[in-house]
Amino acid sequence: MAQGHGPGRCRCCCGEEAAERGAAWALYLRIDRQRLQCLNERREGSGALVFRAWEERGDRAKFVESDDDEELLFNIPFTGSVKLKGVLVMGEDDGTHPAEMRLFRNIPHMSFDDTAREAEQTFSLNRDPLGELEYPTKIARFSNVSHLSMHFPKNFGAETTKIFYIGLKGEWAEAHRHEVTVCSYEASANPADHRLEQITPQTHFIS
Repeated sequence: MAQGHGPGRCRCCCGEEAAERGAAWALYLRIDRQRLQCLNERREGSGALVFRAWEERGDRAKFVESDDDEELLFNIPFTGSVKLKGVLVMGEDDGTHPAEMRLFRNIPHMSFDDTAREAEQTFSLNRDPLGELEYPTKIARFSNVSHLSMHFPKNFGAETTKIFYIGLKGEWAEAHRHEVTVCSYEASANPADHRLEQITPQTHFIS
């Protein structure tokens, strides 16, 4: 009975589906990598490696591992304004996989001290060695994001945390720059403001 489902029957639609999914997770292209930071990374620059194409998420040669303890903190500046809709976190199927993720918006240069404040959204993570679990964000809180901070405070019991891939799903738009023109014509004085005092007679009559 199973003969009707040939091996190539859904090759086309599956390819299109993969392409659409890859495009949905393309916010990594909008990261300002020159200013991207990962605090407590064991190998310098390794934090940037986990932000890559969805199709390349299975590349186990690219990962970030924490150094002194299990915490990791990413400061992610974007090249415009982002509406963040979902996050995907892929690690090992063991104790090094992060167990919690906390998201903060528009707080550049966050330090571990800054993580004591309340996050915009907190997630309990499941182990996801294949990169299949999407965590949807509260879009109203992440509709105008120029900088995203991701804090991973703990894992599933190992001394260090290891992440292979972080996917960011959403929309991007160019940053608006209205502030430059708002007060450009306020600098010069209005002559009408001073006209009254100039034409007021100053003559004094002595009787």
